Amino acid sequence: MQNLFRRLLFHYWYFGQPKWDTGISPPELLDFIQKHKPGHAIDIGCGTGTNVITLARAGWQVTGVDFAPRAIQLAKRKVKDAGVRAELIVNDATKLKGISGPYDFALDIGCFHGIPKDGQTKYLKQLERILVTDGFWLMYGFFKPSTVHPGRFDTLSAPPGLVEADMNLFSSQLTLVTRRDGFDDKRERPSAWFLYQKHNRR
Repeated sequence: MQNLFRRLLFHYWYFGQPKWDTGISPPELLDFIQKHKPGHAIDIGCGTGTNVITLARAGWQVTGVDFAPRAIQLAKRKVKDAGVRAELIVNDATKLKGISGPYDFALDIGCFHGIPKDGQTKYLKQLERILVTDGFWLMYGFFKPSTVHPGRFDTLSAPPGLVEADMNLFSSQLTLVTRRDGFDDKRERPSAWFLYQKHNRR
């Protein structure tokens, strides 16, 4: 029920102009594209497709997924107008039903940090499944306020964000390559860009 409410909420937000939908690809993504040859990419929580278009223009074969139908509707329109090709699907990041990849690169700007902790575990399992060995995951997120305590909020009212302690609990298949800390002005919270690479367990 809660997941359905979140889905509907995001769907209707896209009838306006969500504050996170800037229409501009961040320099962290542009830097990654410049340093890596094109392959298969997936944008998890792609919104209206800004970064899908950027990747496609750089020669990547791209799949964009978002659980908000309105976002995917807008993304399809933008992709068509941009004259590029991409696959755009309404899908749940914790399930990625029907998506097998494999992908060389996964992008997540602001999706993972908004998923409840149990859902994050499911998300990471799906990420491991669809990423090739040595594939990359570029993720941006901001951190929860330090005043938030476990059990104080329910799933819907809890402010989204990463928990620093949880960042060390990621699967042994994901190795941190780089981390760039910053500050999210809109949320007035610390934030960070993470680049992980998938390796086989030993």
